[in-house]
Amino acid sequence: MTSAAGSQPGVARSDGYGIATEASAEHSGPGCWPRGVSRTPSMRISDVLTALRGDFPTVTPSKLRFLEEQGLVEPARSGAGYRQYSPADVERLRHVLRLQRDQYLPLKVIAEQLDALDHGDEIEPLVPRRALHEAQAHEAPRATISSVAAHRNVPEAFVHELVEAGILRPGPQGALDAWAGEVVDVASVLAEHGIDARHLRSFRAAADRQIDVVEQVVAPLRGQRSGAAQERAACVAAELGELCGRLHTALIRSGTAHLT
Repeated sequence: MTSAAGSQPGVARSDGYGIATEASAEHSGPGCWPRGVSRTPSMRISDVLTALRGDFPTVTPSKLRFLEEQGLVEPARSGAGYRQYSPADVERLRHVLRLQRDQYLPLKVIAEQLDALDHGDEIEPLVPRRALHEAQAHEAPRATISSVAAHRNVPEAFVHELVEAGILRPGPQGALDAWAGEVVDVASVLAEHGIDARHLRSFRAAADRQIDVVEQVVAPLRGQRSGAAQERAACVAAELGELCGRLHTALIRSGTAHLT
């Protein structure tokens, strides 16, 4: 007897090999983003890696499994238990990896965006931050106190004050890191309100404590020698750094709300 589900679009069924498939690639309910892309699970994990590595050379099987554990993609399973991905799964993974790489978004935020897309909401595209950060990183070895001061239109003495107060920490040969310019920008605006380098020491100390917490969390991963573990450590560190920044901002806004 033919099952009623077999003739209904969007209803899961078996493809004869023990793999659950969608009866229609045009299924229009929640969980259907991206639309218009096949949902037939025809790709092995090696096929997925091949499809993604052109844009994401360091992606690994463990990375895909990690994203699955976080609920960002749900590959089908064969009767033998092997993962089988659809073209729609691959595009979903590509979207997640791009947001991580270009936006440094936490996985929770990415999951919320995917949920909105699944329900048909339109997400406003974000301006990529990766290009800016990479450009800053490339300039970092050449960023000196004088060059940062000139580029940010502040007196060189002002940058020296930030260094002497421990807010900026030059590396070997006096080079400042990729974020020194942003620190100088914010510090110069705060200085206009009478908040000088001495007051900023508490911010530096708070940041150091938060960095210590992040280091403790990723230490077990960094201690492993595998490339996958190192990649995951970098992703977790970046995500925790963003979350710490967001928490700090929220706490400051909460504490100053009654002053407005």
